[in-house]
Amino acid sequence: MELDEIVITRAIVEEFSKVFLDYTDVDVALVGGGPANLVAAKYLGEAGLKTVLFEKKLSIGGGMWGGGMMFPRIVVQEDAKDILDDFNINYREYEKGYYVASSVESVAKLICGATGAGAEIFNLIDVEDVMIRENDTVCGLVINWGAVSMTKLHVDPLAVRAKVVIDGTGHDAGICSTVQRKIPGAKMEKGVVGEKPMWADLGERLLMETTKEVYPGLIVTGMAANAVAGAPRMGPVFGGMMMSGKKAAEIAINKLKKQGTL
Repeated sequence: MELDEIVITRAIVEEFSKVFLDYTDVDVALVGGGPANLVAAKYLGEAGLKTVLFEKKLSIGGGMWGGGMMFPRIVVQEDAKDILDDFNINYREYEKGYYVASSVESVAKLICGATGAGAEIFNLIDVEDVMIRENDTVCGLVINWGAVSMTKLHVDPLAVRAKVVIDGTGHDAGICSTVQRKIPGAKMEKGVVGEKPMWADLGERLLMETTKEVYPGLIVTGMAANAVAGAPRMGPVFGGMMMSGKKAAEIAINKLKKQGTL
């Protein structure tokens, strides 16, 4: 069969456009394609929620790809081992309570787990703003191409409606920072404080406390959660990140159940 470039082009544009339009109105929108949000996306999808994840870069996986200082291995503690099992990630026990896994395999299987559960992932799309309506509740996102934001072109954005938004943008806590900047007096506890120096044990333990709904309709997870609360960074131990993602999904699911939308 002779391949037709125009058919190939139409297939890509038509299929993308169809799926993109379908995901402009969702139950949960996640911002940032790191491990916390990938884990959250899987559990949200399995709960039957229409879930979309936006990542501004080409690759999905955040900092997990590089392991520790570009040694492609991650460490996961005992408490998070069940999540590795949920995603069928291979690992071995290094010492009692410490498990080592390939960072590359981990990212690949997190992505497969999220998409396999029904979550849709769009890369190269940046979130530059939020939408807020009744009762000062976050109800959607303002999006543009990642290349537009990186090159600072003046191109107007589009919008996505969501019942819940999850900020998993890492150290910058981009969505929470936007809310804090654009809504004077936003009641976000201390505001976006910024992360403290590395203390893996304390940072991992606090992460389960800092993962929460910080503003109506806005949940924060992963390193963004510790950045908002002013908790320590953790380095290449990823158990807390994955547990945080699972907790964020549980918070979103419970919120939508109470609203009667699930």
